[in-house]
Amino acid sequence: MRKMVVLTILITLSLTGLSYGFDREVAKRFDSMFSQMTPEMIAKRPCEVNAKQLFGMIKAKEDFLILDIRTPQEMEIVGIAYKDSIEIPMHELFKEENLKKLPTDKKIIVICHTGPRSVAAATALRAIGFTNAFMFRGGIVELATEAGRRVVGILW
Repeated sequence: MRKMVVLTILITLSLTGLSYGFDREVAKRFDSMFSQMTPEMIAKRPCEVNAKQLFGMIKAKEDFLILDIRTPQEMEIVGIAYKDSIEIPMHELFKEENLKKLPTDKKIIVICHTGPRSVAAATALRAIGFTNAFMFRGGIVELATEAGRRVVGILW
């Protein structure tokens, strides 16, 4: 009987734990990151770089890295010819050997085709400690448009 009571308690506790089954440490990191995102802060777009800002950074000779997270197929169509750029497809970005390639002492501008993947990747990079990661709004399509080119269209 005693074993049955202990077993029942253990099962109940384990099932209760499953209903609250989230990683508390990861949640704390996201809370510390997102709790700062008040409406006023979001209006300033603190984690975002647009094309005009990027060209201004280049002109001012700021030290930063462009991280291209597009697929290898996308990179074959059009690439980024900037001296401080690196190509790591999003599906390989969070492998330890690739994270070691990223600087911690300068801005990382994350770019994809149109923008959404760079939001996800920059957010995740910030969550794991790369507070210097910024998403590039509009992706390579916006970059080409701002440069005065129509070389990139939305093909897919």
